[in-house]
Amino acid sequence: MMSEQKSLSPEAQKWLDGQVIFLNKPIGWTSFDLVRKVRYRIRNRFGIKKIKVGHAGTLDPLATGMMIICTGKSTKKLVNYQDLGKEYVAGIRFGTTTPSFDLETEIDANFSTDQITKESLEQVLYEMVGPQMQVPPLFSAKKIAGRRAYDIAREGNTVEIKSQAIEIYSLELLSYDLPDIEIRVSCSKGTYIRSLARDLGLALNSGAHLISLSRTAIGPHTLDTALDVEDLDNYIK
Repeated sequence: MMSEQKSLSPEAQKWLDGQVIFLNKPIGWTSFDLVRKVRYRIRNRFGIKKIKVGHAGTLDPLATGMMIICTGKSTKKLVNYQDLGKEYVAGIRFGTTTPSFDLETEIDANFSTDQITKESLEQVLYEMVGPQMQVPPLFSAKKIAGRRAYDIAREGNTVEIKSQAIEIYSLELLSYDLPDIEIRVSCSKGTYIRSLARDLGLALNSGAHLISLSRTAIGPHTLDTALDVEDLDNYIK
């Protein structure tokens, strides 16, 4: 390893010493897809045989938006980013539910939306702000007895997932066009926006699931500062 390190250019060495990249994750990509992309590009560009690359906060494949990627020694800083609050813009559809609480799975039930008004929705949004216990989706990366919950769910099995403490800092209604709405959510780490959609449906005596999600900020780091994947090669060069 030492001989490899000595032969590296200063540009290559800086990636081993540690870099932080803000990226806009495309829809359909997993968080690990993005990590693998960054690792491959760095190794391919600079001839580095081994480099640590990690991310601060998972995004579902159907979500887009801000991800923080750290390389080399900067991976030790990941926990600092993971602990930061998050901001999302979420599209939610009332009147139908899915097992995954989003579009990954098919609709499994239908509900009335006649009782929902803009005023009742805004009241529920107001009441949901603050510290609370939230049950994560079964289709999630939570570990149960050493296995990912989504692996168990995709086998057709169900298990009990314990609720966890989260905090919703703010909820803002951006658009209202039933059965669809769009909201801005500011929340603590560990918050599942899919579970928030489910809880909104229940609170309004209906059902609901997530139809779109974009993470717009992690702490003070906003999406408008993030690189698109298409610009990654030029950035690394």
